[in-house]
Amino acid sequence: MFRPKRLYAVTLKEFIQIYRDPRSLAMVILLPVLLIVLFGYAVTFDIKHVSMAVFDQDRTQRSRDFMQFFANSQYFSVHSYRDNYQEIIDDIDAGRIKFGLVIPARFSRSLSSGQEVPVQVLLDGSDPNTANIVLSYVNGITEIFNATIRGDKIPVTARVRVWFNEEMESKNSIVPGLIAVIMTVIGALLTSLTVAREWERGTMEGLISTPVKKLELILGKLIPYFVLGMVDMFIAVAASRLIFDVPLRGSFAALVFISGIFMIGSIAFGFFLSVIAKNQHMANQLAIFTTFLPAFLLSGFLFPIANMPALLQIITQVVPARHFVAALRAIYLKGLGLDLLWMQTVILAIIGLVGIAAAYMKFKKFLE
Repeated sequence: MFRPKRLYAVTLKEFIQIYRDPRSLAMVILLPVLLIVLFGYAVTFDIKHVSMAVFDQDRTQRSRDFMQFFANSQYFSVHSYRDNYQEIIDDIDAGRIKFGLVIPARFSRSLSSGQEVPVQVLLDGSDPNTANIVLSYVNGITEIFNATIRGDKIPVTARVRVWFNEEMESKNSIVPGLIAVIMTVIGALLTSLTVAREWERGTMEGLISTPVKKLELILGKLIPYFVLGMVDMFIAVAASRLIFDVPLRGSFAALVFISGIFMIGSIAFGFFLSVIAKNQHMANQLAIFTTFLPAFLLSGFLFPIANMPALLQIITQVVPARHFVAALRAIYLKGLGLDLLWMQTVILAIIGLVGIAAAYMKFKKFLE
């Protein structure tokens, strides 16, 4: 028969165990803050103030006007003006610039006569993503310059209005996704050590010999990590608002609810790994390989899922963090509620139930 008193005793024992383990305690308290600060400040996809060098062979007012279009934009910062082609190449080789602009002689004269003028653009392609973005900036600025000197009346103009992330700041997308990574670390990595640690220390035999039931033992082991995971979620939400000023447009209650469902699935799967591993090293490795890496690489947190190969896109469907990251961004940036996030909620609930069922069936309260 299920006894709350026994459940309370197991839960209290696990809390004490965590309190006495400095590594677990450090991971619970310091890791969320560390990850939020590191990722919030260090990881950004905003490409601004790209360093460039200019080799102007024309040296006329028009060529200088063309350069000013780049210098006056927020996307480029002129590092140097060079007198020959080799200096531009040396700058790129040394990593001093990402982009070199070579304006040919007779630039102004060719424009005046209505001829096409090829302007050479040298890009550092060692980072293809940055190079592609810089190229789009160059094309855009060149088009504006062309329209200006022609005095064209452009028949169609795009008046862009960006929804949900008006400033197009990457931190507004990265920081909410980071909450999923933090909760995965706390939920799966720490929980994966619970049973394995008891086996290694030889205390599992003592637990098994007590009258505590299987369900009481499992719940007692998981409740502390659920509480800690939710505390870390609150810390991450507070940090996202207070440090990075990331807007939370949706319901906080919806955020807590869906985070709780995700956390249940994470700790259940971590417990399952702990049962099958039976030693902390293997449990930790399994947790990293099956939870942390997928949450990092296959959740859409950093890399768009739409750009992945078709097979990987299918695999991401069984990664809980994928659905959680999508829900977090929808709540944070779009202000959506559970009525529009029911699909993600149901999928996370199903994954959580599968994890609980697997952990319950695999855990045996007797010596094999």
